[in-house]
Amino acid sequence: MTDVLRRGRASLAFSFFTQGVAFALLVTRIPAVQSRYGVSDALLPAFLAAVPVLAGAGSVATERLVRRVRPSRVLRWSQPVVLLALLGVGAGDRVALLAVALAVFGLAVGALDASMNMLGVSLQRAYGRSIVIGFHAAYSLGGILGASLAWAGAHWHLALWVSYLPVVALLLPAALTGSRWYVDGERSGGEPDHTSERTGQRTGDRPTGIGFRMLLPFCLVMTFAYIGDSTVSNWSAKYLQDVLGGSEQLATVPYNVYMVTTLVGRTVGDAGVRRFGAAAVVRAGAVLAAGGFAVVAAAPGAWLGMLGFTLLGLGLCVLVPQTFAAAGRRAFDQGGAAASDAAVARLNIFNYVGFLVGSPLVGALGGVWSYRGAMLVPMVLVLVTLGYARSFAPWPDRYGVGHERPRTVDVGRGSDGL
Repeated sequence: MTDVLRRGRASLAFSFFTQGVAFALLVTRIPAVQSRYGVSDALLPAFLAAVPVLAGAGSVATERLVRRVRPSRVLRWSQPVVLLALLGVGAGDRVALLAVALAVFGLAVGALDASMNMLGVSLQRAYGRSIVIGFHAAYSLGGILGASLAWAGAHWHLALWVSYLPVVALLLPAALTGSRWYVDGERSGGEPDHTSERTGQRTGDRPTGIGFRMLLPFCLVMTFAYIGDSTVSNWSAKYLQDVLGGSEQLATVPYNVYMVTTLVGRTVGDAGVRRFGAAAVVRAGAVLAAGGFAVVAAAPGAWLGMLGFTLLGLGLCVLVPQTFAAAGRRAFDQGGAAASDAAVARLNIFNYVGFLVGSPLVGALGGVWSYRGAMLVPMVLVLVTLGYARSFAPWPDRYGVGHERPRTVDVGRGSDGL
């Protein structure tokens, strides 16, 4: 069973990596997409907003789908759809085709994000120790590679489909091959295991024990984390150039710095959770992120602003994976595997909420007030996370500092501790 876990962990990490590449290739080439299809500046925000809205709908649909279909199957077929939709965005020549491709991309991304994190949370239960941050590190690595490929395509003035086709041609068969080794955690013992011995609940039943009150702290933390992330994604270049007086070339650096430090933080994040506990890591991440926003807001020049974006990457990077892990663990303790899957799917919606809110919020505040002042708003929201850090601590009998369980305890039928 240990080999099953290792293969499952590696294949899921590759899925996160693939999604990081695909998403970065789309969002970093938005100007090229707009130019190819002749989308006006007035219409572009509607297209961009439609993707996270439809992704939220895809996540809701996935919550219902996994009552009858294992999350691994949802992931296996949603990832190729995302890659093909990306290719469709690059290969079309009419606005109607762009709308269809983005709609398919959004719905499939919602299913993909939800099922990926369901598998990550259940696999972490099987390991009995923190590993979920490492999956998000693979996503960050994919994002860096995707952004680099997008830069190369723009630098060499390649058509979108020319940039996208080789990537899809490589990643799609690799993802399908890797999907053979996905592990559904407690449902991974060869044949589907439809019961939880701890709760006696069938995985196809309506999940219990995941009321809004239980999920509320995690939904808020997820939203605030993505408001911070979207602020960096959408405003770091403009802020460094227009507010801090950096050059146009230097203005392209903050987001790359942010992505690299996100990768670094996530690479060591699981070790931090195992050493200090999830609540302590979340508190440290919130303090670092808030400090980063404070430095960015107060920076007298571009280079000190870069330090702020570095702190932001190190701080924000742990909040999202730990939020998925904590919500899934809490729901599992109250209602079994089906409840955990439902909690992850519902929580996943709030990453799109944060993405939708963050960029317009900072833009509106920057327009009516100042962009320096606007940076203080995500800082305050991230600090609110400190008040919810206790929710990330595991129950005394669950894994955590001094409470790790054997790696294979949740795998297969007859698992004790479920």
